Amino acid sequence: MLRSINPATGETTAEYPEMTTQEANRALRAAESGFKAWSRTDFVERAALLNTVGEALLHRIDELARLITTEMGKAISESRAEIEKCSLACHYFARHGEAMLADREVPLDDSTAFVTHQPIGTLLAIMPWNFPFWQTIRAAAPTLTAGNAVVLKHATNTTGCALAIGEVFRASGFHEGVFGVLRVPGSAMTRIVKHRAIAAVTITGSTAAGRKVAAAAGSALKKTVLELGGSDPYVVLEDADLDHAARVCAKARLINNGQSYIAAKRFIVIDSVRPAFEERLVREMAAYRQGDPMDENTRLGPMARHDLRDELDGQVRRSVEQGAQLLGGGSIPDGPGAFYPPTVLTDVKPGMPAFDEELFGPVAAVVSARSEKEAIQLANKSPFGLGAAVFTRDAERGRRIARDELHAGVVAVNTFVRSDPRLPFGGVGDSGYGRELGEYGIREFVNIKSVMPG
Repeated sequence: MLRSINPATGETTAEYPEMTTQEANRALRAAESGFKAWSRTDFVERAALLNTVGEALLHRIDELARLITTEMGKAISESRAEIEKCSLACHYFARHGEAMLADREVPLDDSTAFVTHQPIGTLLAIMPWNFPFWQTIRAAAPTLTAGNAVVLKHATNTTGCALAIGEVFRASGFHEGVFGVLRVPGSAMTRIVKHRAIAAVTITGSTAAGRKVAAAAGSALKKTVLELGGSDPYVVLEDADLDHAARVCAKARLINNGQSYIAAKRFIVIDSVRPAFEERLVREMAAYRQGDPMDENTRLGPMARHDLRDELDGQVRRSVEQGAQLLGGGSIPDGPGAFYPPTVLTDVKPGMPAFDEELFGPVAAVVSARSEKEAIQLANKSPFGLGAAVFTRDAERGRRIARDELHAGVVAVNTFVRSDPRLPFGGVGDSGYGRELGEYGIREFVNIKSVMPG
């Protein structure tokens, strides 16, 4: 049985029966036949249906936002913003997908060849709970536009969101074989990845989960895109606007209750401005009102599960035992729910959990650096490489550091890292490989075929 538990109250809100192996196999066979029909539709039909999905999401925005908040705890205002972003992505790929995948002519010595982009089959999308709608749409919108089918395997604690997404697609005219939902536990993934109906796999999740999926897919020679963990460094230089930097850094750390792979996690600050930055950061983070995530005035809800909250608290405690200092927060509050307060640690150094590990919750780790060079070295001293940011009043300096120095898939200058349908998104190192979104993302799961003239 798959169980949905409200993290704000600890109460079970719904239970869903797992699919039997036979039921899951039927769904996979349906995707196999659904792909054959869908791949023969033209871009006009695909775009029309995807636009319908975008409109349906907005039509049901209040209902769907409440479901997100109930299942994983983010503030209701952020849940509505998630649905709006999903709608935007649907409309974006409906409008631009055909041009992104248009044939490209290539002049040869005495003739002209062309490159075409053909769908490859059914994509297995293994998605996490932290952005239950956005992660799914981010994977599905471009690959459906390209003519592939999609089978969604969602995190078990957001099964209600998975089923709602499936309902939106069906109500919008997508056959169940073109977009299907599997109600199965994570233990079934190796078998499903290797199933003949699956042509490729995308996963957003932990690095450990990504390695398991990649190993299974690799043994079957199936393409994968992995968007995994992160420990994003935000470098604050001595010439930064500290008021702006602290405000942006607090938002980047606490978005989605701090549970985002591209949330800011390590704040690497030049010594001369560190005390002033810390004072501002503590004040900004403390201003986030924590409470009932259904309350419109709440800016910070609970973490998604009690075990995740307890794991984060253990990372904070071990870091303090090793010499980190608490500037605010750092203790589990009394009462129900998986709440954890906005927390700021300073004097964080390599070797501490707050530096070496991903802090998946509302905890900021401040690291001291004596110079730009040392700050960049500390920023890159991580196996992860998803996002990063740099704060400086010198635009050219910021551009140089972002372009040439910080090892990450997405780097921001004087703002926070976020995904955008128009830009490729993904990481390096233990943060995974491959890209989602933009024209690079839409080409991940197509056969890039060269056609040579006779």
